[in-house]
Amino acid sequence: MEGIIINSLDYPILTVSIFLPLAGALIILFLGRGALIKWLALAITVATFIVTLPIYKYFDKTTYKMQFVEIHSWIPAWNINYKVGVDGISVLFIILVTILSILCVSVSWKAIQTKTKEFYISLLIMETAMIGIFVSLNVFLFYIFWELTLIPMFLLIGVWGGRKRIYAAVKFVLFMLAGSVLMLVGIIVLYNAGGKTFDILALSRVSYPAGLQLWLFLAFFAAFAVKMPMFPIHTWLPDAHTEAPTAGSVILAGILLKMGAYGFLRISFPMFPHAVKVLSIPLLVLSVTAIIYGAYVTLMQKDMKRLIAYSSVSHMGFVTLGLFTLNQNGIEGGILQMINHGVITGALFLCIGMIYERTHSRMIEDYGGLSKTVPVYIVFFTIFTLAAIGLPGMNAFVGEFLIISGAFKANMIIAALSILGIVLGACYMVWLYYRVALNEINTTTQSSLIDLDLREIATLAPLVLLVFLIGLQPNMLLSYMHVSVEHLLEQLHNSSIQLESNNAYDTLNSIAEYIKALFKWA
Repeated sequence: MEGIIINSLDYPILTVSIFLPLAGALIILFLGRGALIKWLALAITVATFIVTLPIYKYFDKTTYKMQFVEIHSWIPAWNINYKVGVDGISVLFIILVTILSILCVSVSWKAIQTKTKEFYISLLIMETAMIGIFVSLNVFLFYIFWELTLIPMFLLIGVWGGRKRIYAAVKFVLFMLAGSVLMLVGIIVLYNAGGKTFDILALSRVSYPAGLQLWLFLAFFAAFAVKMPMFPIHTWLPDAHTEAPTAGSVILAGILLKMGAYGFLRISFPMFPHAVKVLSIPLLVLSVTAIIYGAYVTLMQKDMKRLIAYSSVSHMGFVTLGLFTLNQNGIEGGILQMINHGVITGALFLCIGMIYERTHSRMIEDYGGLSKTVPVYIVFFTIFTLAAIGLPGMNAFVGEFLIISGAFKANMIIAALSILGIVLGACYMVWLYYRVALNEINTTTQSSLIDLDLREIATLAPLVLLVFLIGLQPNMLLSYMHVSVEHLLEQLHNSSIQLESNNAYDTLNSIAEYIKALFKWA
């Protein structure tokens, strides 16, 4: 079959990776309550990580084809197959999911004391859904896993969240459902227009009329933009992050925000190339707006979790900036920055959660002088703060460098404006660090602070390793995506379209050309 390499291993590695956490959740469901549940959840997440390791050992970096592909008939009447596989774009997100899932179990060891059984079941179902999204090669299957993330995340926020958890959980679900409904409509139209199939690879080879591409792109854009989230539909994110338990914040920042960007790469770019090219400049403008706006609002925050949440709006603006440059450097930088953001922001939420367990306060004004009271904690916090700033030698520097270089190739004015976001990002992280670590000690909340224990150190240590490993050896990850990104760009730039008269398309095209003219470098 064209574009795929059938799984040659002795076992269905992707299927096992997807459903092992779900099997663990079912086992926990039938167990009584007790410490065994925590250990079993930890064992299952570790086992899932180990199971996925052969993917990286046997992955062929020299081909763009989908690898370890599994195909099984599912609903023959609608031509729906269970089809999974990975390429150089999706393969890296699997290991990110499995690593962060382990850390989420670890950080919740003492933090979650009520309904622990239900909590770990939700975490494991979440892991299944997240892996499923990144390996799905069928739009119907992709949608099932996409929607499956809503239920456990709603529970994580609404049951184990903060004081305003119900408001945050309901807001999260309403935003997600609004985008998902439009995506479902797009999937149905795509099914009929693409030859009665849900196969992603087959749909990517169909040449759709320009007007239809526009409408389908916007339908999927609604879901992907909300999930990231892109400015100005980002308002659910600060509330969800602030009220979610630490594990929920790590999953939101580390994985869920990446699903939207991944959707662009897996569905929008290969299927609707003309619409992508027409709207690239407006989307670049939207991205740089998110970068600057997110950074500016972050400077105003008094709550540590809310500060990091708003910083994610700015960081994901960099991701979309890279993707919509439509060149090799920009897209690879965007993908790498997704991984980097998952590592760094996930680590910062872990740090905030650990100190919150001791003080029960997220307000920055309640801290100060932590470098004297909890020095080990501050060592980790310092590393992740510097990584977030983009210090050379750390992981974010490489991603931002590639994105900026790609942006300069696409549009010099937009690239220049995005640098302001980097400056503002350094400002709010340094300001946060000063107030938390170096300011005068707040004796009210810090009279009896205890430094990190071995479990907490073990939770943060892998992320420190990734910060420096990716920063010093970025090709370790970039080598996986080179060929796949090249193929994606070939699909994008060599695509053909059926031209037709469409008032809405003509209007939007005119608007896009006008915006492009405004940002044309002279």
